[in-house]
Amino acid sequence: MKRILIVGCPGAGKSTAARALSEITGLPVIHLDRHYWLPGWRMPDSDVWRTTVEALAAEPYWVMDGNYSGTLVSRLARADTLIHLDYSTGLCLWRVLRRATLGWGRVRADTGPGCPERFNAEFLRFVVNYRRDQRARDMERMADFAGEVHRFWNFEVDRNLDGVMESIIGALGYPHPAGLTAVHPPHKGEG
Repeated sequence: MKRILIVGCPGAGKSTAARALSEITGLPVIHLDRHYWLPGWRMPDSDVWRTTVEALAAEPYWVMDGNYSGTLVSRLARADTLIHLDYSTGLCLWRVLRRATLGWGRVRADTGPGCPERFNAEFLRFVVNYRRDQRARDMERMADFAGEVHRFWNFEVDRNLDGVMESIIGALGYPHPAGLTAVHPPHKGEG
């Protein structure tokens, strides 16, 4: 396990899971939102974004979170492990609303600089319509993934984050993380 991709609807907890898994494994975390959004919530040019994602995915070790369906196939091609947080619309919408309310006006560590938390009607519509409009396409793209796949529904990760992460680590051959002690990736040239 060197390159772990975490995907799911906005509000599913991808960034939270990525941070926890990074702490356990010692793999560096890449929050795609942090690389995508320009100050003021501006979107990058699509060619620039594709190049950015290719460069990030080319790194030898990572835990990467974010959906961005347009680059999913290229990220899956580099990943060796896929974690899919397949949560319900209601749960994801509630979590996005809670995040916006509690973080109003503050910039999260997993978003780009100059992008304070806010309410955005277009984004909320995307969350509400994700399962209807996006999920089937994402599932189709994930269907041919040859690596290890872990899929979780609703509160599995939230209720037992340490246990789920320990299970993933064990299933992927890492030593048991006693007390969730970090397991560091090999140095360059060793893996």
